[in-house]
Amino acid sequence: MTGGEVAAIIAAVAFAVLVVFIVLVLIKIGKTVERVTTTVDEANKTIEVVTKDVDILSRQVEGLLVKSNELLDDVNKKVATIDPLFAAVADLSESVSELNYSSRNLLGKVGSVGKSTAKAGVVGKVGGAAFRAFRPKKTSKTSETVK
Repeated sequence: MTGGEVAAIIAAVAFAVLVVFIVLVLIKIGKTVERVTTTVDEANKTIEVVTKDVDILSRQVEGLLVKSNELLDDVNKKVATIDPLFAAVADLSESVSELNYSSRNLLGKVGSVGKSTAKAGVVGKVGGAAFRAFRPKKTSKTSETVK
């Protein structure tokens, strides 16, 4: 064998080894692409399901918002009709407070008048007793004459 033939055999073997490695890499790339394709398909299916669910939820949320707005309008109308009642209750509360204040003042005055009246009554009784005590007593002659 000559040097050229040995070099050709070495080149052929190296080429065969290179081809084997390239084939193995391509097989691994093929499996990876297959997995990626499966993952992408599953992701697409998931996105479709999520999109449908989001559409359904958005319609339901829209319906809830419409009903909430109607309910809020109804409540606002009813509150507007009740506002005069609250104003009347506030006025009544103020009147009751004023009446309570006036009643306390009246009770204070009546109490002081009662004390003055009690003192006057005591003074009157003491004065009456003193008047009776110091009044000249009738003698029996006078009482006989009167008869």
